Amino acid sequence: MNHQDEKIRVLLTKRVTDAHDRGVKYIAAVLRDAGIEVVYMRFYTPEEIVNAAIQEDVDVIGVSSYGGAHMYIADELMKQLKKRSLNNMRVVFGGIIPEDEILELKKMGVGLVVGPGDPAQGVVDYVKSGIRS
Repeated sequence: MNHQDEKIRVLLTKRVTDAHDRGVKYIAAVLRDAGIEVVYMRFYTPEEIVNAAIQEDVDVIGVSSYGGAHMYIADELMKQLKKRSLNNMRVVFGGIIPEDEILELKKMGVGLVVGPGDPAQGVVDYVKSGIRS
């Protein structure tokens, strides 16, 4: 979605019912420090995430999930992206996610999965790697 000379835009989001927001706020700060524009929202449904991504014209969607619903959210999110012909939207998931589920998320189309202790610079590098200049 991004054009040359425009800032990279990332939508960071977490479920309204998920009380843990320390990680997503930290990633937001790291991305902003790297010159990336961050839009932050809380959501109820994956459809809301896709609607916001379209409205905000973002390049990447980042979802924080500590409530254990990441598999459902990812599946529905990827279906909504496909339904809206946004198959190329880059998606990041963060949270406490079991190793075997990381592989499943990647098979669904999630580009990067991060957890506690993973270097935040990996998210910055991933976000910047897909932007054409």
